[in-house]
Amino acid sequence: MAVPKRKVSKARRDKRRSSVWKLKQPAFCKCPHCGELMVPHRVCGNCGYYKGVEVLKKDA
Repeated sequence: MAVPKRKVSKARRDKRRSSVWKLKQPAFCKCPHCGELMVPHRVCGNCGYYKGVEVLKKDA
C-alpha cells in the first residue's frame, strides 16, 4: 500500500479542495419586452414580464 512521503501542508490541501477555480460567470440574456439584461428563466426585474406575460406589477 502506498504511503505519503511527506505531510501535505494545509494551504496546499485547501487549494486542492477549494472550488474557486470552478466558478463560472452567470448567464445573462436580453428581456424580449424591455431589452434589459436579466438572468434566463427568471422574471425580469425591470418590467416584471416572464415569457410575454406580466407576472409582477411595476409602476411606470
